[in-house]
Amino acid sequence: MAGTPAVSELTPNVKSSPPAFVPFDFSQPPTIEGFSHLPRAKDETFKEKFLRKTKENPFVPIGCLGTAGALVYGLRAFNQGKTRQSQLMMRGRIFAQGFTVVAIIVGVFVTAVKPKQ
Repeated sequence: MAGTPAVSELTPNVKSSPPAFVPFDFSQPPTIEGFSHLPRAKDETFKEKFLRKTKENPFVPIGCLGTAGALVYGLRAFNQGKTRQSQLMMRGRIFAQGFTVVAIIVGVFVTAVKPKQ
């Protein structure tokens, strides 16, 4: 189309200025009304956090180990053709998983009820 002007000819040469109002300052965390920011106590390594959580609720790791042990033993029995023992171990695994879930729920409840220091 020879008669229509190009897009650059239609738009005026206007220099864009930065917006006057910036709603967020991305260099700082947002301030939320009614929320007091607590600084991190310290950064923990995986080992420190694992030991602290184990001391707070020792039944969760016990349940996890019981679940893993029953699973491995049951799979080994299944591989050897001991179907009765394999079925018993799978039932034991279900029991250990239930124990672990109950331990997690009780731990969360105790943590929620425990007074803040």
